[in-house]
Amino acid sequence: MQAQISKLLAAAVSRLQDMGDLPADLDADTRVQRTKDESHGDFTTNLALRLSSSVGIPASILAGKIAEHIPECPGIAKIETAGPGFINFYMHDLTEAGILDQIIDGKEHFGCNPESTGKKVLIEFVSANPTGPLHIGHGRGAAYGATIANLLEAAGHEVQREYYVNDTGRQADILTVSVWLRYLELCGQILDFPASAYQGDYIWDIAAAIHREHAESFLHPAEAWIRAHENDGKQNDAEAYVDRVIERAKSLLTQGEYETLRTCALDTISRDIRDDLERFAVTFDRWYSELSLTHDKVQAVLDTLAARGHTYRKDGALWFRSTAFDDAKDRVLVRENGQPTYFASDIAYHLDKYERGYDRLINIWGADHHGYVPRMLAAMQALGKDPGRLNILLVQFANLFEGGEKLAMSTRSGEFLPLRQLRKQVGKDAARFFYVMRKCEQHLDFDLDLAASQTQDNPVYYVQYAHARICGILRQADPPVQDEELATSETSLLVQEQEKNLIKHLAQFPESVQAGAEQLAPHVVVSYLRNLANSFHSFYNAHQVLVSDQALRSARLKLARATQIVLGNGLALLDVSAPERM
Repeated sequence: MQAQISKLLAAAVSRLQDMGDLPADLDADTRVQRTKDESHGDFTTNLALRLSSSVGIPASILAGKIAEHIPECPGIAKIETAGPGFINFYMHDLTEAGILDQIIDGKEHFGCNPESTGKKVLIEFVSANPTGPLHIGHGRGAAYGATIANLLEAAGHEVQREYYVNDTGRQADILTVSVWLRYLELCGQILDFPASAYQGDYIWDIAAAIHREHAESFLHPAEAWIRAHENDGKQNDAEAYVDRVIERAKSLLTQGEYETLRTCALDTISRDIRDDLERFAVTFDRWYSELSLTHDKVQAVLDTLAARGHTYRKDGALWFRSTAFDDAKDRVLVRENGQPTYFASDIAYHLDKYERGYDRLINIWGADHHGYVPRMLAAMQALGKDPGRLNILLVQFANLFEGGEKLAMSTRSGEFLPLRQLRKQVGKDAARFFYVMRKCEQHLDFDLDLAASQTQDNPVYYVQYAHARICGILRQADPPVQDEELATSETSLLVQEQEKNLIKHLAQFPESVQAGAEQLAPHVVVSYLRNLANSFHSFYNAHQVLVSDQALRSARLKLARATQIVLGNGLALLDVSAPERM
């Protein structure tokens, strides 16, 4: 009904344009919202308020003109103007009962925009460095990104999902050296393992696999490695120390040996990440390797920035004049040793995104990347690209609690809860649901005990149980429920307060999907599903469905069936299952 009212408003504006009361080139946004106060009707719009200043007509007068020219609609009982320029719509009591037929006819397609918007969207998310298994912090970004992609597709957009693989640079070197040092220990060498190297058990596993396949091919006496770092202040500067270890490894190993170790480590972890995400119902259309950004591509970006006057030399490094575009400070593009920074590669990657012809680019980053946002937008502007096409959303990491205790996490130290362990402990459904219950910019306290519980306090269990309960009702129906036969049921018999309330909630599903897509806010759909489940449980507790009165029985079965479909469709958008039995 919301979409229909929006079209009626557009028709009214068009009539006023034909009459000369409104400019012919006026672009009117005819958005409609449900009212929060039922005394103000069922739907409302502030269209007149938004147009008033541009057309030079007081909002209250313009609202009256628009309302006067809205075409008649059987479902609308009355239209009123209110306040400084609102237009309120009151629906006939049983108008929304017609929504049950739409739901049952549409089945799994109900709630989706049947028409393509023609817009192409690229959404890049997760993009965790392949230096260790995914942990629960990555899981939130994965769930959020995947659900946003589903919502955008449901809204009619063409969506591509992309993972940017940071498979080069310093972190890849630290990973390689971490594996090599553990390999040396497996060869019987005794050495001082750097505190800033990767510490997790997965490093031992990769090293063991290399040792099984290559025996002692990469063995170099630990004494040579240890002597190279005596009295170098390693305890006082762990990061500098690990950099010197990297240099030593590259001097002892041939380029081919080092590349073998590096490739084995990165490939092992990358395969692990892919498998982990697939089991979490997160898939990608493209895995974009940073290695594919050739020197020529990065250099082309540097040349363009230089030609536009946005770079300068200082202390032997090449700098981007980022402050010219409202960034807090200028940024290094090429270090004094001649090596491009991560930032330079990221600029080339984002330029490539723009040039692939998408209407909208969405990045989902961890909140610890907040400082990266202004510099990336500045770089795109400096390259002549519209920064408005790039939306960068920051996802706060999740805090994990078990038994009331907060669990510590650190990928480098190896102290973290892997995503796969979370999935095994609480299940994929609970994890996906919990991750998107709140706005991405809000901190999330993930309660393991609650997520694993089978009680009505667990929100995902509560919603899934509503679906399973309906499935049980439909199984008990004799004769079995046929959707075609439900079309003839007398929905006018659904007059009880709980029935009307449930119908109203069902009618709001397409609006929730659209709002979730427009706002990039999965929590809107989560909130809707929780309210819908609550509305159904209230109905179920107040009224028996399988009553002896066949007409009323049929009407209530129709209501239950429609609710089952909407619950299933909503859970599908979250990639959460809709069980038939619990």
